[in-house]
Amino acid sequence: MRERLATLVSLLPLLAAPLAALPQAPAEQVLTQAPAATEPAKSWKEEPGPRATKSFDETWRDEKRGRDVPVRIFHPALDPAKPVEPWPVVLFSHGLGGTRENYGTYGKHWSSWGYVVVHVQHLGSDDSVWRGNPQPMEALQKAALDPANLLGRPDDIHFVIDELERRSQAEGWPLAGRIDVARLAVAGHSFGAYTALAAGGRDLVNPLTRAKTELGDARVKCVIAMSPQGKAHERTNLTWEDFATPAFHMTGTKDESPIRGDSTPAERRIPFDTITRADQFLLILDGARHDAFGDADRPLRRRESSYMPLILPSSTAFLDAYLKNDAAALAWLRDGGFKVRLGAAGTFETKLPAPAPVPAAAK
Repeated sequence: MRERLATLVSLLPLLAAPLAALPQAPAEQVLTQAPAATEPAKSWKEEPGPRATKSFDETWRDEKRGRDVPVRIFHPALDPAKPVEPWPVVLFSHGLGGTRENYGTYGKHWSSWGYVVVHVQHLGSDDSVWRGNPQPMEALQKAALDPANLLGRPDDIHFVIDELERRSQAEGWPLAGRIDVARLAVAGHSFGAYTALAAGGRDLVNPLTRAKTELGDARVKCVIAMSPQGKAHERTNLTWEDFATPAFHMTGTKDESPIRGDSTPAERRIPFDTITRADQFLLILDGARHDAFGDADRPLRRRESSYMPLILPSSTAFLDAYLKNDAAALAWLRDGGFKVRLGAAGTFETKLPAPAPVPAAAK
């Protein structure tokens, strides 16, 4: 425990996470993304899926930590006339200052395509930090540097997975028998991107001793990191050495953060550049700011909502590829289909792990 805390203290200036929920100034103009004339008008699951969706809220108690974990769960509407169909699961981690009520755009969209989406609220880095505080920015900066949040967020994910495994077998729970926790992803924006990558296998490395604090969960099959954090020293300090989970990294050319010490737009690609042991994808949206990945239906984010026709289909294809083993979805990402849809609106890079060397005796 002492080593774990020492590692966190040494990393605090590097792990400050960006603001997600404070009100933003109204946009000056509405940005539009017109597809090129040669592109189809729509793309892979860009529109809502065929399933009606529902949601419900619960608050789960982690007795081991003495901590409440509120969740909002989106799911395809149940049809008693159809046989049991276990759905894969996506956990969504909000940004600093957010709640389970944020980012509903993703919960609604993914669940309409056959996923259960669990929005996890992280107490201590949620809206309680700034709401009603006369100095909200200072409070948020303090929360971003709090070791309890840097450790507590990944621990929340571990607990929620445990609870989903238990509840999926519990008679009387609304989704009992309907979820497949063996097919599980974690997604998140900003501080939530840190949470998702930590759950996927990112390590915290003490710069003096090089000792690692491992936060990953082997049950996480893939991650989506929107506005991930990265620093130059992580290219060589073993932060990503053991990361072996497929990941989709998303950012924008103007993805700045109001939180001091957070990554610059150029630094947000460092996790993608450094990870070598699993399939990696990187979407950089031209002109996209930090709020490009927020709820599309919130009035103060109208400027950014125009990116959703690119974010939603690409993220859904990624989930389909790695949680549903959909070969067509994987091909659309790897073989240029999404690049055609993206056009001049950004860049899209893929990186596959190098094949393992063949032992000499097998040649």
